[in-house]
Parts: sequence; C-alpha cells; structure tokens
Amino acid sequence: MFGIRPRQKITQADWQGYMAQRAQQAKNPAIQQFFGTLLPDPETPIADVPMVALDMETTGLDERRHGIVSIGVVPFTLGRIKLAERRYWVVKPPRPLDEASIAYHHITHSEIAQAPDLEEVLDELLAQLAGRLVVVHFRNIERPFLDAAVKARRGEGVLFPMIDTMSLEARLHRQTLWARFRRWLGRPPVSIRLHASRERYGLPAYQGHHALVDALATAELLQAQIATHYQPETPLNDIWC
Repeated sequence: MFGIRPRQKITQADWQGYMAQRAQQAKNPAIQQFFGTLLPDPETPIADVPMVALDMETTGLDERRHGIVSIGVVPFTLGRIKLAERRYWVVKPPRPLDEASIAYHHITHSEIAQAPDLEEVLDELLAQLAGRLVVVHFRNIERPFLDAAVKARRGEGVLFPMIDTMSLEARLHRQTLWARFRRWLGRPPVSIRLHASRERYGLPAYQGHHALVDALATAELLQAQIATHYQPETPLNDIWC
C-alpha cells in the first residue's frame, strides 16, 4: 500500500499510514527520527500548524538526470515568519553545472567547488523539516528531487505531505468554471508562477531563483492565500497534498 511514488496523488489517510510505517521501517537514524516526529493531525486548524517553507534550485527539471544546487528553508506560522531560524545551503550536484542552469540560478562553478555534498547537510535539513508541514510552490520539484537525492545517499528516500501554494492558486485560477470558460474562449491561462501569484495579493516583488528568497516568498504567499480565501480554522487536510 505504501510504495508511494513522488508524483502519485496520496490521500490524507495514506500519508498518516505511510509516515507511521516509515518510522518503523527506516534504517538510517536521521530518517527514522524524521518520520518518528509526529506531524499535526489532519484536522488541526491551519492557524495552529507549525510550517516550514522549502525551496530548491536544481540543474534541471528531471530528478533522474539533474541535481540540487541550493536549498532554502524558512520556518513560519500563519502569524509569524521566523527569519532568525532560516537556513540556506549551496550543495555540490553529482554532475557538473552547465551554462543554462548557471544563467537560471546564478550559482557559479567556484561556489560549487567549495560546496559540500548534500550528504553533509542532510541531517540538519531533515531536522529542520521534522514535525513541520512543508510548504512549497510546485511540489513536483522539491518532493521528487529530495526523495531521489536522499535515496541515492542513504539507500531510502523521504516523502511527506506538503502544502503547495501553486496548487492552491490552480484551484482558484485553473480549475473553476470561469477558468474553463476562459480556455473555451481561447484566452491564455492565468499565470500561477510564484511572482505572478504574489502580485495578485499585493506582495512585493523579490529577485527570483534564489532558494532562500523563494522560500520566504512562498511563506508570505501562503499567509496571503489563507487570509484571502480561507479561515484560520480551516483544517490542514483541506489544503495539504
């Protein structure tokens, strides 16, 4: 039942069972501790949920061929962003950088040359994520890339529920009857990229494609989304995936 693939849709009940089973079966101590740290119950009001925004810059879009080059994490709640607890790592990917990825994330060969492998920061990263609901903008990057990278280094991966701010925007602007009507009229779809999504809520523009800055931008976006479209009492299982 719990042979979960990174891009497979998983229900809340599946996630609870998967996390509990992995806590029992994990062999690596850091992974065992990660899964053994309880997440909030799915019925917990979102205002009471401890969260952490996660963003990664990678050398491409396919976790089977590309690698992680930087990671940013920002712990937060609906009421407070904990900048003092933020963390940022540049890590060495398994293959050399190419010029296209450098132009995208601006991490250079010299930075990579001095960077550690993800293995050296992995325990600290997992400790930052443990017990918090991870928030990302487009889970099909962070979820499969982290799972693949951990599996390559520890022999077992890490999958966990997330709140995806892009998915929340898609509910509003891609999946409604109005959005379908716009498509029928041949209108271009509303952008749900991070910058465009923030702009709709009056949030300031940030320089994109820096993992720590984008993690902060994602945390702020979720706060705005909940304030505009949801309630502090909204249960976690209404918005996680």
